[in-house]
Amino acid sequence: MKNIAIVAGGDSSEYEVSLRSAQGLMGFIPDEYRKYVVLVTSTEWSVIDEKVPTEAKRIGVVDKNDFSATINGEKVKFDYAYITIHGTPGENGIFQGYLDLVGIPFSTCDVTAASLTFDKFVCNNYLRSFGLNVAKSFRLLPGESIATDKVVRELGLPVFVKPSVGGSSFGVTKVKKADELQPAIEKAFKEGKEVMIEAFMKGIEVTNGMYRTSKVERVFPVTEVVTSNEFFDYDAKYNGQVDEITPARISDGLTRRIQETTRKIYGLVGAHGIVRVDYIITEGDKISFLEVNTTPGMTATSFIPQQVRAAGLDIKDVMREIIED
Repeated sequence: MKNIAIVAGGDSSEYEVSLRSAQGLMGFIPDEYRKYVVLVTSTEWSVIDEKVPTEAKRIGVVDKNDFSATINGEKVKFDYAYITIHGTPGENGIFQGYLDLVGIPFSTCDVTAASLTFDKFVCNNYLRSFGLNVAKSFRLLPGESIATDKVVRELGLPVFVKPSVGGSSFGVTKVKKADELQPAIEKAFKEGKEVMIEAFMKGIEVTNGMYRTSKVERVFPVTEVVTSNEFFDYDAKYNGQVDEITPARISDGLTRRIQETTRKIYGLVGAHGIVRVDYIITEGDKISFLEVNTTPGMTATSFIPQQVRAAGLDIKDVMREIIED
């Protein structure tokens, strides 16, 4: 029986969400595998029991030399890592690089693809070079500033201000008035080292997941995201302040175009395993790219499990195909 490490935790504001995804994966991954939740942060690598995310108890310590663990006096060697860290170090390529070094196969893309997709500004402009529609934006590095009138003149209002490097909804502000811009930039810098200021795109927000193995490619149905909040923020994502409609209430033709765009992006960024791509459908059914999620949420109510069900698939079969690949 193969030992599967479900790697969760990380050092971002989505730590708790990551543990909830781990809890979901404990149920999604078939029982033909022996499953463990491995908590990885900057200060701790340990195995925790199944009571995640609440009251989790440490039951083993991970040996970083070979990615094994000692549990109840017995050494357990992990055969595979399913990474479900939302943020650093599991979404930006750092942990993937470590697993490559110790020779452990894993569920996500490699170092290069993870680093590319983790930086929203870099990824947007990379995909723009291949003809994808993306919003115009500015990036601020540590210590840099930008004049409010320049942003208003070139991007208009409203704009989104967000951490450029990160995997969460924390630090994101929809700025509707000029005097709100600089405080929003300060807020974003508290969450990440780089800040992205992005032009607002009005339209229907949708998201689409897929995965590809050496034997099969599966592009899931499209989900429409409807929220009364200003945008799809943390409360909308995780506290139920959203309607998620799968399949989306759009034409078959537009659905196929979105799915084909997802396939294209999957290949262009060098993705592996399950990814989810977010879009805005603007006037004239124009598909505009928002971001790629290479470690999408895997709680029971997350988009990917919804889309798997809507496709008529069994999530356990999907997990098996990805792990065996």
